[in-house]
Amino acid sequence: MSGPASNSSDRLNLVLAEPEIAANTGAIGRTCVAVGATLWLVRPLGFHLDDRYVRRAGLDYWEHLDLRVVDALDEVAEALGRDRLWWFSTKGPQNYTEAAFRPGDGLVFGPESRGLPPRILAEAGNRALRIPMRPEARSLNLANAAAVGLYEAVRQIGAGNSAAGDGLPS
Repeated sequence: MSGPASNSSDRLNLVLAEPEIAANTGAIGRTCVAVGATLWLVRPLGFHLDDRYVRRAGLDYWEHLDLRVVDALDEVAEALGRDRLWWFSTKGPQNYTEAAFRPGDGLVFGPESRGLPPRILAEAGNRALRIPMRPEARSLNLANAAAVGLYEAVRQIGAGNSAAGDGLPS
């Protein structure tokens, strides 16, 4: 299942590994449409894509979403390049603002209840990123974390790019 055709070499990519909550995925899809990013969903999903909560959160934006659904993170890594993936986790060693995002990069988020596995984070090294927060907060809502990461990437890529006009990748 996919939406409008895109050139994955210049679009940002937001990857949800085994998302569990339909409303989060719907909201993230809406954010992806807003910035022109491709949304990748890695099975298993904790809901059906025709779930009313996905539709409700995504509103009428869902039809404009460039959506890819795959069976494994390896498929995303093969399509985008492993060195183009940034792994978001509360356990990441590097602040997300220290990453140097480029067009075509993928921002990967794990399931809401458990995040990305320690093995993946260990392999990611300095490509494992965290969003700073107070110790009283265990984590951010997935839709909020995805928006924070995605808009930082958009800010970096659009900075100084007068051809982009609005600063968003096309």
